[in-house]
Amino acid sequence: REEAAMSEHAITRRSFLAGSAGAVALTAAAGYVSFDAWEQAHADDGAQGGETKTVHSLCNACSSKCGFTAYVVDGRLTKLIGDEDHPYAQGKLCARGYGYSQIAYSKDRLTDPLKKNDKGAFEAISWDQAYSEIAEKVKAIIADKGPQALAMVQDPRPSGKYYTKRFMNALGSPNVYTHGAACNLSKESGFTQAIGAANFESDVANSKMTMFIGRSYADAVRPSSVAALQQAHENGAHIVLVDPRLNNTGVFATDWVPIRPGADIAFLLGIANVLVTRDLYDHAFVEQSAVGFPEFAAQVTEYTPEWAEGICDVPADTIVEIAESLAAAAPACAIEPSWRAAFGCAYQNSFETARAVCAVNALLGCWGQKGGALITSSPKVGDVDPVKFPEVPKPAAKRLGDAEYPLALSGTGTNLAVLNGCADGVIQGVFFYNSNAVQGYAQPAKWREALSQAKLVVTIDVQMSETALASDYVLPECSYLERRELPEFVGGRVPVVSLRDQVLEVIHPNTRPVDVIFTQLAEACGVGEYFEFTVDELADAQLQTLGITLDELREKGTITFPEKQLKYALKTTWGTADKKVHFTSEACVKAGFPASPGWLEPKVMPGEGQFRLVGGKQAIHTHTQTANIEPLMAITKQYGLERVWMNAQRAEELGISDGDTVEVSNEQHTGKVQVKVTQRINPDALYMPSHYGCSSKEEKTAYGVGLRQMDYVPFRIEPGYGGICSQEAVVTVKKVGA
Repeated sequence: REEAAMSEHAITRRSFLAGSAGAVALTAAAGYVSFDAWEQAHADDGAQGGETKTVHSLCNACSSKCGFTAYVVDGRLTKLIGDEDHPYAQGKLCARGYGYSQIAYSKDRLTDPLKKNDKGAFEAISWDQAYSEIAEKVKAIIADKGPQALAMVQDPRPSGKYYTKRFMNALGSPNVYTHGAACNLSKESGFTQAIGAANFESDVANSKMTMFIGRSYADAVRPSSVAALQQAHENGAHIVLVDPRLNNTGVFATDWVPIRPGADIAFLLGIANVLVTRDLYDHAFVEQSAVGFPEFAAQVTEYTPEWAEGICDVPADTIVEIAESLAAAAPACAIEPSWRAAFGCAYQNSFETARAVCAVNALLGCWGQKGGALITSSPKVGDVDPVKFPEVPKPAAKRLGDAEYPLALSGTGTNLAVLNGCADGVIQGVFFYNSNAVQGYAQPAKWREALSQAKLVVTIDVQMSETALASDYVLPECSYLERRELPEFVGGRVPVVSLRDQVLEVIHPNTRPVDVIFTQLAEACGVGEYFEFTVDELADAQLQTLGITLDELREKGTITFPEKQLKYALKTTWGTADKKVHFTSEACVKAGFPASPGWLEPKVMPGEGQFRLVGGKQAIHTHTQTANIEPLMAITKQYGLERVWMNAQRAEELGISDGDTVEVSNEQHTGKVQVKVTQRINPDALYMPSHYGCSSKEEKTAYGVGLRQMDYVPFRIEPGYGGICSQEAVVTVKKVGA
């Protein structure tokens, strides 16, 4: 039985490239990635006489952290198999999950602590020297400006999100930020104003109709999400893709709505108009569970389908048809919550778009219903021994940016306050963990300029990113396969706890795991009393509050909590102060926004001959993180996946043919790349995949391939909530010689 399971889902390092190439060939030929494409390649089942061990762990190719079982023969990774019990994996991994495992063996790994010398070059130093010099600078900054002059930017991972915050708070600084301003800050802040929760889940598999706005499950979000979408498709569900570009989810879709980029909120307001004015909404739900509906309803009467057509380039008849179809499918339908590219942090109207999504779902009465929109919960860790794990005093100062961006989700904040703080001298020391802010969080030139003003910049990473290049010190972490981390508590219809266990012995002996790095930094900085425990001791203590031991979790990889399984029922209480869904928001009014979501034009609009630059993921990459992986980049180069997409009619007008080299320009940047000419994109949009344009020569595989979207995006912060306005950029395109 074990051998059968191994061969069904496994992909070896030798066979990965062949199998991936086959799947991408399907993409090129048919315009989609089939759900089982990544299972074309099969691992060799035999251990060939070597000693085999299996370890449960979590992927690190994206923030989903899917569970898998690693097979290690004589100390070397040979197979990865998605864990059946993990809710995101369900027995499978995506292409980037398989590919990113090769980071452990990358020739470009950081192997020693580095310090930038007086000539601007990096030289290897000892850990003791790195800790001593960093601590000296930290203490000097605190003595001069106070601990609030220090900041941390981190991309949350199981141990990282705990140790980074504990370290900064122990120093007395409240300035801890995630990548959220460059990912989902606007979306989650808008949801929080409307429903008192930062996110929700669409019950896609059981839906009669799901509408996606700018999100593509088939471009490798989570294997379980693709499985749910496949199930809905096979059940005959009505699947609508609202996206300027026909993404790879198109194989499952009933309708593609090639909307004008930046106009999603106009489309949603047109939908709301039809539901309200034609009396197609759920009266009982609105009357019992919502506030602010009369004001919202009065406003949306102005947003007719005909008005929306002029804004979003979607025919009025289509808007009416979709609204009526949603009403007919209700409550087994929903607008899916989306993620980064559509309204996570894209436009100055992204926050309002998020509120409008919640409003339309409320009109449909789909909250908590089978096939509808679900708000799930995560397991909660109880109190641990306060002597062994002492609580860190709450910093006295307020976090920088909270006052300026009052609507920003409190757990995320806006890391752009760090950028402005460095430029203004308010922030003088910055730590980055698992974060390439310079490359992908806002205008790269602005980040470099700001960090050059700081007295201390430290990056902890596995490879020499652009952010590492802009740092004074670079500390090498071992790869995710070489460390054990704290438990990961995953919400869902059945909550689980899972574990990233250590798969491989440390390959480069002078690299260290995140928990050790911050523990030793804390000791050097004089706050070591808050770190007198190991990651295993803390993990076990956390788990025991839930009746589990670390050994049990290591053995199983994922443990479920079936007693907390979500039961379908119309949701009637919410996380807002008054426990209601909000069609209006007093906090938004205080921050200078309308009480209810309304039309707000993007900050910049394409003029004659211009395109709006839009980005998004591909099935084999996660933004800039995976671009330096040789098997994944080989696929990119073989199929020209770094190309920009241009509408065929616009290309003809400009004398551009498929495969031509074009120059993409605006006031921020100019660069050359090949073009894909296609009917699968709105005429106003130019799509640029978000994974390329690496400018770090130390990342030899990724360097110089394609263009980087963020190079073209002017530095701009969304008012009130602090997102990066990642798609508020327009460009011109012309044909040039190769």
